[in-house]
Amino acid sequence: MRLKTKIHLFSTLLMLVILTLTNTGIYFVYEKMAYDTQYHQLKTQSNELIASLSKMTEKNDPATVLRAYIPSNGAVRILDPTGKVKVRTQTAEGIERYNPEIAPKEHYSIGEFDNTPVLFMREPVIWTDGKVVELQMLQLLGDVKHNLNLLKLILLGVTLIAMIPITVSSAALGRIVIQPIDNLIKTMTQSRRTGKYEKIDVSAEGKDEMAQMGHEFNDMMGQLESNFKKQEQFVSNASHELKTPLTVIESYARLLSRRGFDNRSVAEEAVEAILNESIRMKDMIEQMLHLARNQEQTAFNFAETDINVLVEKTLQPMRQAYTRDFIFEENGPAVAVTDMDKLRQLLFILLDNARKYSAGEIKTAISVSETAISIAVIDYGNGIPKEALPHLFDRFYRVHEDRNRKTGGTGLGLAIAKELADGLGAELKIESVVGMGTTFRIIIPKKRILTEF
Repeated sequence: MRLKTKIHLFSTLLMLVILTLTNTGIYFVYEKMAYDTQYHQLKTQSNELIASLSKMTEKNDPATVLRAYIPSNGAVRILDPTGKVKVRTQTAEGIERYNPEIAPKEHYSIGEFDNTPVLFMREPVIWTDGKVVELQMLQLLGDVKHNLNLLKLILLGVTLIAMIPITVSSAALGRIVIQPIDNLIKTMTQSRRTGKYEKIDVSAEGKDEMAQMGHEFNDMMGQLESNFKKQEQFVSNASHELKTPLTVIESYARLLSRRGFDNRSVAEEAVEAILNESIRMKDMIEQMLHLARNQEQTAFNFAETDINVLVEKTLQPMRQAYTRDFIFEENGPAVAVTDMDKLRQLLFILLDNARKYSAGEIKTAISVSETAISIAVIDYGNGIPKEALPHLFDRFYRVHEDRNRKTGGTGLGLAIAKELADGLGAELKIESVVGMGTTFRIIIPKKRILTEF
């Protein structure tokens, strides 16, 4: 059974049950009120009768007094203490055979005589001889029965008539609830068949759960499509980048095989080229693996860190390894809550990038504000064209292909830097002027909520 049909049936049955219970409650409340009204009327008559009986003497005819207060369709009788009828009068034939009982703590009882409800009540009365007798009054409730039957028909008619809009509204409700799900199923089926990341049409003004589901689905499909394109691009770029060093290695290996054993200079050239390309390919593979690991949940250990000390410890090995001027300018105390190891790795990438593409000194400067600490890595190289800046963090992107080949760059370093900055909650900015140099800024918030990663 389809979900739409289930919702339609369930909502219809639920409304039917609610309507039936409501009408049943109305019926019983009206019935109780009708019986109470009849009882109070009969009670008034009994009080008047008791008042008349209290004034009666032995000379008076009790039956005459009773006939003056007898209900229009009922009976009045007086029983002695033994339960024997002393006197009675009635206007309903055969009602003298009706002997009802009243439950304890009840003022009256409702029974049935000749398929008609009967209201029965009793009151103690002092008789003319001073003894306490029992006054019993009975009244047939034919009018009440007629009204109750009429009420039944009305409530039944209301139920049947109300089922029409209930059925229509439940069907409409089923369509409203199920339509977005149907659209979602069709879109998913279409995506599976075509291999495309299809999206569903959702009103931008929709605020309910169904609209939210549609927006979330579209966002998910957009993200999947974006990730798939990035994966395709990554695989394509990786294949291209690995193909080049392998081709160089193969070419020099063939040259070495043909002439290397007879010509030492050719052999040295081939071995050096093979070694350089192997090292470059190894670095590239390590960086690619690093990027792949960063796609998973990376552990960050945040703690208070002295940024000045961290920068100085990062610059020291760079000075020794490359015999370059790495200048450090600090601006007072700089303490932030960050991951020391990951921030140091990020600094190494930026410093190494500045070293590769500049020949002069490299400056690292720290500036402190009320909310953040900025670490600037400044080089005075050729700079980066303005149109290339938005693509610097793309994987395998190179500003100048031939120059990057000479420096050994893989086009992955800045992509890794961006991943690290995002994990640290830091902002990475670039400022560059062609012919003057480039500045990378790491902006670290001083405080952050320590969470488990």
